[in-house]
Amino acid sequence: MSDAHVSRTLGAVFFPNFELLDIFGPLEMFGSVGPEVRIATIAEEAGPVRSTQGPAVSVDHSFGDCPKLDLLIVPGGIGTMTEGANPRMLEFLRTRVAEAELVMSVCSGSGLLGKAGVLDGIRATTNKQFFSLVSAEGPKVEWVREARWVDAGKFVTSSGVAAGTDMALAVIGRLWGVERAEKIAALTEFTWHRDADSDPFTRYLDQGDVGEMAAALEA
Repeated sequence: MSDAHVSRTLGAVFFPNFELLDIFGPLEMFGSVGPEVRIATIAEEAGPVRSTQGPAVSVDHSFGDCPKLDLLIVPGGIGTMTEGANPRMLEFLRTRVAEAELVMSVCSGSGLLGKAGVLDGIRATTNKQFFSLVSAEGPKVEWVREARWVDAGKFVTSSGVAAGTDMALAVIGRLWGVERAEKIAALTEFTWHRDADSDPFTRYLDQGDVGEMAAALEA
């Protein structure tokens, strides 16, 4: 049920080598909701955090001074390979997930949630080209191979990169009404793919080049 008058703080998590569209696609949508959403950018340390594609974002909050979060979104990117071994990141996720109303991930961001143990026994999806690599981070997660995104109640996880924007609109529709989501899609001239189960990219399952990803991390 939507509640159009409730104000919520959305925490957007950043880390080195995050994927640009993973996070900024959804933030474009949530930022267009209006005063009902306050976006807080968060990283292990406040300041500039560089993406895989090069541009950096200036993050406002560290893990230590992060405000109370109602919503949480975790992007993917090759940086999740190293963040999965970062105890501070995993503890932050465990703590904030427990307090949040709703938690979202895009692409390999679900691997971080899986590594933190917060998705155990929960249906989730991730990037299709690196599906097995990411899903190995959460062996107790009920991974869904064919899904644009998976809505499991408190947890909503999307497939790779652009799928996160479709997921964001679906969450907006749930929290603030489908009409609001439709208006935002029109405002941003975005074609919203509404069928969570329709995943044309499943045909690329596990065809990603892990060696290429590792080389990018070393570059």
